[in-house]
Amino acid sequence: MSGPITAEPKARGAFFTPSAICDFIARWAIRSGRDRILEPSCGDAAFLTAAGKRLRDSFDLVARGAESLVSIDQVQGVELHEASAREAAFISARAGVPATILIGDFFDVSPESRFDAVIGNPPYIRYQDFTGEARAKAQRRALEVGHPMSGLASSWAPFVLHAARFVAPGGRLGLVLPAELLSVNYAAPVRSFLMGTFGQIELVLFEERVFPGVMEEVVLLLAEQPGKTTDHVAVRQLRDLVALDDGGASVSSWTPEETSDKWLPALLGPAAGETYAKLNRESFTTLSTWGNTYLGAVTGNNRFFTLTAADVSRRGFREPELLPISPPGSRHLRGTTFTERAWREMVNAGGRTHLFFPANDDLSSAARAYIKEGEALEVHKAYKCRVRKPWWRVPIVPTPDLLLTYMNHDAPRLVRNEANVAHLNSIHGVRLRSEHSSLGRHGLPIAALNSMTLLGAELVGRSYGGGMLKLEPKEADRLPVPSPDLLTRVAPALRALHPQLGRALRGGALLDAVQLVDRALLIEGAKLNRRAVRALRDAREAMFARRSARS
Repeated sequence: MSGPITAEPKARGAFFTPSAICDFIARWAIRSGRDRILEPSCGDAAFLTAAGKRLRDSFDLVARGAESLVSIDQVQGVELHEASAREAAFISARAGVPATILIGDFFDVSPESRFDAVIGNPPYIRYQDFTGEARAKAQRRALEVGHPMSGLASSWAPFVLHAARFVAPGGRLGLVLPAELLSVNYAAPVRSFLMGTFGQIELVLFEERVFPGVMEEVVLLLAEQPGKTTDHVAVRQLRDLVALDDGGASVSSWTPEETSDKWLPALLGPAAGETYAKLNRESFTTLSTWGNTYLGAVTGNNRFFTLTAADVSRRGFREPELLPISPPGSRHLRGTTFTERAWREMVNAGGRTHLFFPANDDLSSAARAYIKEGEALEVHKAYKCRVRKPWWRVPIVPTPDLLLTYMNHDAPRLVRNEANVAHLNSIHGVRLRSEHSSLGRHGLPIAALNSMTLLGAELVGRSYGGGMLKLEPKEADRLPVPSPDLLTRVAPALRALHPQLGRALRGGALLDAVQLVDRALLIEGAKLNRRAVRALRDAREAMFARRSARS
């Protein structure tokens, strides 16, 4: 197990694996009483115990006597934490199959011995804590297989690359991994490596959380036929641990365009997957086709720099020292347009609708006094403030045509910036290309409320604890939206829906609004049949339910 030596399991990235998962992977991976088995991060010997059970019960190992072992090293483990290693050896022996436990960092072990079954639950240490020599060793191992890892990679990612090197020809790799494998950018080298190293890959996912008290969603990686390659992954989706014993669970297959692509589309059923691919080919494009998505202004201290109308009046700032902004947060961006009237209502309601922004050094006495007050409060010592000159002048980005909410429970919203206000980094801005400006400003906020785009958001975005969906600008660039040609054709029909959409969105009925847009955009415009639209809608609802289950 990598990471610092400590008696605290969580600090070492140790999350003890339910026995049902250990037994399932052991049954899959161990196919002979003579198989050699490695658990590269054995912790509490959960997988060694499952291996012993598999050998004893399925192959009658104990009954046949010690001579049935290939060698004394048939079952091996590696564990960094010495006390855990001793406990693992004791537990394994009690299970009926003594194991040889190497005490040390798995990244220090060279793949001189190969095993028929490499099984386990790699340590999960986030990049912020995965530092120093531990990270350096892990990165060196990743380089050895030709897949360098990002500095943002958590410990499990290089662990997978190194563990695969211990799989013998004809052997199998069975690991419990965070579902980040499917979606995060830093896992791209892992996805590419697996498809270039194994001839068969199956993923097992669960609708419900299966690790008690752990927010992270997990996936079971089952990889075999080392030395070959594959262009697809098989996916088995189960409700919970009980379903592991259900041999009738259906398995779907998915082929990415590039091996490093996110594997989230693999979660779609065949009907939704085919429709999603068809629309991307024929009628949809990415948001980047329409324009540029970018971060909002970073103040360094919103409490100081954002002001209410009462603050402005009381302090006596001059108008050139203020900038109208969309207030911090995105709760007010639930419709399709942020109007000047809506902004004025937020002004009157006490919202933080102004940014302290002296555009030049000709400061009023009120502004000079406010800057001194900020220095007394040590606002100027905040990182973003102290690295700019002068500290009190916030760098402003261009005023966007559209505002994009990027942290959402339900779905991201594209909102026309009719109020023509600046934005902060609690939302993104979209600046449309000149040739698409008029059509995009008036049409995209409505057209984006369709099942294809909502499903695409689940696939290109990142799911966070609490069930939140986040879109960084580069991810938003890949958001599937209607092409200019399609939107031109359906623009009149969408405009006619505006009153109904307004009522639905004000009432919080997002899915009612989506059904209205689906009919005009997908059925009448893109010529999809209702069954195909339903497949998209069901797939999005399934992914939303999976994400919400983490909250």
